[in-house]
Amino acid sequence: MEKRRPRCPRPPGEPRWVAMFHRPAQDAWTVGAESPHQGPVLYALGDMTRTLRARGDEVTVALWGPGRDGWHLFDTPSAVRTAAPAPPSPVSGVPGPERLAERMTDRRHQALMAGLSKAGLYDLDPEDGEAVRALADRLDEPTVRRVAHWLSVAGGRR
Repeated sequence: MEKRRPRCPRPPGEPRWVAMFHRPAQDAWTVGAESPHQGPVLYALGDMTRTLRARGDEVTVALWGPGRDGWHLFDTPSAVRTAAPAPPSPVSGVPGPERLAERMTDRRHQALMAGLSKAGLYDLDPEDGEAVRALADRLDEPTVRRVAHWLSVAGGRR
């Protein structure tokens, strides 16, 4: 049986990109991320959805953004709706080595994205996203932290 999706209220203020999450216990919507640019909100939406699902929480999201006549409610990206955590290994309940490696890559990717945003680079092209993913795959965590630090320092000098 399919559940009905609760109606999401329009965010206040001027149109911008806003990700809203429904909290079933309070039957309320809360802002999870907002930005004048779509990319960071979609990134946060996916990341928060994965985190909530990993905790076993039910996830209902809404994506609002600028439209022709002001606010527009967009369909949430299918990747966010279908993303589910990898099951833990059956032996101990601890994620397997492949899941831990994936987590570390995600952490490195997140650190690089945070450094880029502090440097003022929010609206990345698909090519840029692939370049960041390639760096996250190839660099170790201390190196990624150093690069992210350089980016954040460079962003603070503007």
